[in-house]
This record gives sequence, C-alpha cells and structure tokens, in this order.
Amino acid sequence: MRFFIFLFFISNISFSQDEFTLDQIKSYPFPNELTGSTDASKIAWAFDEEGKRNIYVAEGPSFISRRLTSYMEDTGQELSSVSISSDGNWIVYIRGGDFGSNWDEELPVNPTFNPIPPKVHIWSIPFSGGDPIMIDEGINPVISPKSNEIAYVKDGQIWVSSIDGEGDPKKLFHSRGRNGSHSWSPDGSKIVFVSYRSDRSFIGIYNNDGTNIKWMNPSFDRDSSPRWSPDGNQIVYIRQPGAAGEPDSILGARHVPWKIVKSDINTMISEELWEAPKTIRGSYPRTQGGANLHWAHKRIVFLSYHDGWQHLYSISESGGDPTLLTPGNFMCEYIKLSPDRKSLVFTANTGRDEYDIDRRHIVQVSVDKQNMKVLTNGKGLEWTPLVVGDLNHIAYISASSTRPPLPTVLNLNSNNIKLLSENRIPEDFPSDKMVIPTQIKFKSIDGVEVYATKFERDDNKKNKPAVIYIHGGPPRQMLLGWHYSSYYSNAYALNQYLANKGFVVISVNYRLGIGYGYEFHNPIDGGTKGASEYKDVKAAGIWLNSQKNIDKDRIYVYGGSYGGYLTAMALGRDSELFSGGVDIHGVHDRTLYGYLNSINYEKAPDYDLARETAWKSSPVADVDTWKSPVLIIHADDDRNVYFKQSTDLVQRLRKKDIYLETLVIVDDTHHFMMFDNQMKVNKATADFLIRLSEGDIN
Repeated sequence: MRFFIFLFFISNISFSQDEFTLDQIKSYPFPNELTGSTDASKIAWAFDEEGKRNIYVAEGPSFISRRLTSYMEDTGQELSSVSISSDGNWIVYIRGGDFGSNWDEELPVNPTFNPIPPKVHIWSIPFSGGDPIMIDEGINPVISPKSNEIAYVKDGQIWVSSIDGEGDPKKLFHSRGRNGSHSWSPDGSKIVFVSYRSDRSFIGIYNNDGTNIKWMNPSFDRDSSPRWSPDGNQIVYIRQPGAAGEPDSILGARHVPWKIVKSDINTMISEELWEAPKTIRGSYPRTQGGANLHWAHKRIVFLSYHDGWQHLYSISESGGDPTLLTPGNFMCEYIKLSPDRKSLVFTANTGRDEYDIDRRHIVQVSVDKQNMKVLTNGKGLEWTPLVVGDLNHIAYISASSTRPPLPTVLNLNSNNIKLLSENRIPEDFPSDKMVIPTQIKFKSIDGVEVYATKFERDDNKKNKPAVIYIHGGPPRQMLLGWHYSSYYSNAYALNQYLANKGFVVISVNYRLGIGYGYEFHNPIDGGTKGASEYKDVKAAGIWLNSQKNIDKDRIYVYGGSYGGYLTAMALGRDSELFSGGVDIHGVHDRTLYGYLNSINYEKAPDYDLARETAWKSSPVADVDTWKSPVLIIHADDDRNVYFKQSTDLVQRLRKKDIYLETLVIVDDTHHFMMFDNQMKVNKATADFLIRLSEGDIN
C-alpha cells in the first residue's frame, strides 16, 4: 500500500512564452456583496484581493472607486452583509464567520491559529472615510430608513444600536424561539420579524417598549419573508404548512405547497392573496432567494417555478390572477426592486446569442407588465444588478471569458458602461494566455441532454490528457466565463490553468443543477434517491473517450463538495474509465442524513427502501471496485460537509490498498477562507493531476 501526507507542490518549473503560473491566474481581485443606497448615487462592495478583504465605494456621476477599510493581511475573515444607509452616509458590514455554510455560520473562523480567536462583529464606517466602528457581535444587520440605527440578531434575539456606535447596544425584546428575517417599516418606527419555533414560525411586529408585540395571524404553519406595504400598514408573507404530520414517502416527487398571505397590522385582518398551483412544478422554489417576495408599486411580485422555469409574476395588492412578467425558457435570480418600486432588475441566462443559456445577463422589467429588456447582451457575463438611488444608473458585476469580475455601472440614459477598479487587476494577470471555453452538448446514458463547457488550447496536439471538473451544490451552473461565486471563480481559474498545462477540461453541468428547467433541476431519482446525476458525469467521460485527440488512459475527474461526492462515485464505479482524481471535501455515505435515521415509531412507508437506495447512491458502497489513485482533501472546520465523511473513506481505501494521498487543512472551512489555504488546495490538485498524466502515479 502506498499512502503518505501530500506536501510537495509545484515549484521551480520553467514556462514557455504561452504558459502562466497558478499564482498569476489566481491573482485576480474578486468583488461581491455589491449594494447601493436607495436615495443617493452611491454604491459599495467587498473586494477580496488574495485574501485581503476590504470595503470599496464609488459615487456618481463619476463612480471613481476608492478603498474604505485597511484589512491588509490574509487572515480568513470574510466581509459580508454589506449595506449602505438610505442617505448614503454609512456603510455597514460583518467581518468574520462563514456565511455560505450549512451550520454554525455565525461562529468565528480561525485558520491562522490565533490564540485569541477573532469574533464575528458588525461594523460601520462613514462613506466619506474614517476608522471602522465596532458595533457589536451579531449577524444580519439591517439599517433603519432613518439611517441612524441598525437592527441585528444576537443570541437569537433582535438588538438595535446606533449606526455611529454612540451609546450601548440594546436588546429590543425577548421572544421565544430563534428570531430573525427582520425589517424596518418604511418610516422606521416598527420592526417586523420572524420567530422560528421548530415545527412552526410566527411573524411579529415590534413597535416600542410600551407596546406588546403583535403576532400576525399565528397558525400551525411556517410563515416567512415578511414585506411591508409602502404605507407601513400591511405586510405580505409566505405561508407553508407546519413541519409535522404523517410521514410521507421519501422516494419519488411530491408537491411542496405555499401561498402568499396579506395581513393588516392595525385591524389584524388577514387574507390569502395567491396559492401556488398544486403541482410538482408549483412547489416552493429552491433557487436563490426562494420566492423573492417584494411589495412593489401597487403590486406584489414573486418568483415561481410552476411553468417549468424560475419566472417572475405579479399580482394586485388585493389579489387576483398573476401576471407573468418574464416569459421564455430561462431562469431569473438575484432579483432587486428599484428604489421607486416600479421595476425589477435581475440576472438571467437569456439574450440574443444561442449560447446565452450558459451565461448571465442583466434584465429589467416593469412590475405590472411584460416589457422585459435584456440590458447587457453580448459574450460577457453580468450579475447581481441594482438600480442606483438616482434611478439613472444600474450597478452590477461583470466579467468575460478572460477578464475577471469587476464592479460595473450602466448609464440608462446614454447606455455608456464603466468598469470600476480595473487597476486592481495585476499587470501580469494572463488574460491574453487564457482559452475561450466553448459549449458542448451530449446525450447522457439515459438520453437526457447535458451541457458542458470545454477548455482546450488550440495546439493541434494528439493524445492529450483530459479531466472532468464536477461542480458542487448541486443547484449550480458553470458558465462560459468567470463565475459569480468566489468558490466557482476559483474553479474557473484552476480549469484555465489545467488547460494551459495541456489538459482538455470538461466542466459538466449535470442534472440537479440550475439553468435548464424544472425537470433537469429536480430529477425524480437524483441524489439519495438513485444518484441519476452520475449518469451525466459518466457520459462526459464516455464523450471524452470518443474524441480522437484524447488519450483514453488519461481521463481524470476532480471536484469539491457535491463534486467531490461524484468524483468518488466515478472512481469507485468506473475506474476503467476514470484513471484517477481529486476528491475535495466530498460526501461519501448518504445514509447519514437525519431523515434516514429516524428513531420515531412511525416511519415513512418506503423508509427501508429509501435507506437501501441512499446506500447504493453512496461512494462507500463501491469501494470494492475502486482501483484508481485519488487525492482526498478536507478542511477540518468544514461547516457544509462533515469531516468524518472523508475520515471514513480514507480508512476504507487504506484497507483496500488503493493508492491514496491526502491533504488536511486545519481550522479552515469548506470555503477555504484563507487565500493561502486555497492556494495549497489548488496546487495540490493541479500537481496530483499533472503527476497522474505524466505517469508518476500508477
């Protein structure tokens, strides 16, 4: 048996004129958390520059960017929940935590092993500049419309603090359950919030210390996403059934009901405005933002999947039939209401080009009619738009196949586009050496059409090594350019690097992913119900195997999270097709999910079959046929996939004498918050695949 801790990374390699280093391709800055003021022409965002995360701002009409904060070390402390006060004078943000995780997101992250661990704090800083002000420990900060206070969650309760840090923070009230999803009334006098209480949730209204909390239409249901009417006298919200009742079938598909309800906070009268169709497609949407509920100008706007695509609809304030705002075969996400409440801007995979299904563009539509307009056609990618407070500009983040993401401003009057902070891209960033990924399509083993992006140098070489990149999620979509997620932006850079080193890279958009309609996103036999998505990964391997310029003995796989799960499945089930791979924090035993380990007397009618199916959908069930070498990587403060998932697989592979290398990242999370740790993972992954392709690993 060959087993060792992997520590040797790529170094001292001579490069040709057309090659670049992994350090060069990973030197790009990554912007996210883009936000804007509702009343002023001001925007802000977080910039991650090789682990140095800072707040940047810009103001119209010139929109010249400048850095506000000075966090100049790579300490793994994320900046999130960035917002601007209505008057544009204050920026609020959280520093610390891991807010893309499945649990413990608000707990500190300490990948530098500081003896005094950092805390997760809310900060404010003047837009004009100055020192950041530490407000308090907490999460989910929401600025008052008066621009003077911040409401936030601490220890499951709602607290409030002055935005300038003067005075002591104050707990507004104490309520049973875990409280959050709060927002200020339009005049800043009240706060609506959700009290989550296990099987049910209630919506409450807090007025002041001298007034009791009002509970809006409490029931044996789960209420969420409260939104204020413009006059502050009513709210709308989502209602779903309580989490209880007779156990239903685990396998197969079933409708997940939901409805929109309106309540008057003065009369306490409630009425149902709209109920989703009682079909499988009419189930509550499981994409970004859920129902994306907004109270617009005399209309209630929401997202629903009931026609097979994630589309926007609106209904009258008093109810009635919904108006479809966004017809077509595409999805809507990252939806923002304009400050005047009359239009929506959002991201969609549609446009004039036939390949736009694998891109993202900015679209605008009125809240009351079908007049949507794609504002950013072309071969680029654009996402997370917002209408700036002057109503004359839209800010968003844009990228291309070779230019990394940057904040961007579109002038709605002149159609002029301005890129911000171009000078933050290093001079030796290898834009001119990157490949342009192309769209490919092939049939899966069972006939399902699958999309993928291919990275390949145009060098006419034969017998090339190939690698399939498998994304995580799984509700994700890889694109024909830089991705809007930092996790997949990193994967895009690594795929470019592998292509530059001579690999043909296929990034496969397997079923369970978004962007191709409801049935593709929700296969009846996907995941623990049969892992049908693996058929798409195998089909990608078969497609590569059929290409004349590919060495059939050098086809590899790698991926993270759900991609790690499918990587392990590929190596276990089809070692004859896949000659090795890298499994990064994958799930390996799917029977460990709580609903498959019920201690209740009453169980689902197909409980035993569901457990058996989940086991057969797990890579550990295929260890006996696993022959290919593998590198397993995991960070041990992972809050998305339990570290034990990899510990268990390692012990099983050791027992079977499978060639195995490992890399453990201590005290970092699923997202490798510390840039230095992400680079260790990238270099380990690339080096392992290169050594496989060169025959150094058998």
